[in-house]
Amino acid sequence: HCNFEFDLCGWKQDENDDFDWHLRTSSTAKLGTGPATDHTLQEPSGHYIFIKSSFFQLPGQKARISSPALSRKNKNCKVCKGVVIIFYYHMYGAHIGSLIIYQRTILKHEKILLNLTGNQGNLWQHKALTLSGYGDEDFQVVFEGTVGEGPEDGIALDDLTFSREC
Repeated sequence: HCNFEFDLCGWKQDENDDFDWHLRTSSTAKLGTGPATDHTLQEPSGHYIFIKSSFFQLPGQKARISSPALSRKNKNCKVCKGVVIIFYYHMYGAHIGSLIIYQRTILKHEKILLNLTGNQGNLWQHKALTLSGYGDEDFQVVFEGTVGEGPEDGIALDDLTFSREC
């Protein structure tokens, strides 16, 4: 489970993307750029990770962050029906980009689990995704945010949780 209150909890920025996800609070954000509070504490001082369109990014540029590797070799993982990741997202703005969630094997094979594009509303929403099996191959979950056209539009993530089985 990662609520981003202290750090990135082992999630890593990809080196081959265009820019990074940033840890931030709503109290440090400009009005109108992102959620009014984090999801965990429901307070402006709570933390989450965020990307936004700005003068430094061009529309279509991507930021990617990857989970720690999860092992299918864990005996509990082999018997579970499927690992689940639960997360909260906030995608608000007239020209918002997209959020794509991948499952990536250690050999770098990627499968799209979810693709959200455009304004999803000015509120925290949640999704639960079941991760598929690749035999005994370890895997990661990757969150990819793509910059949209609007200068004040952004994507936020909070409370990323894997099911206990794995």
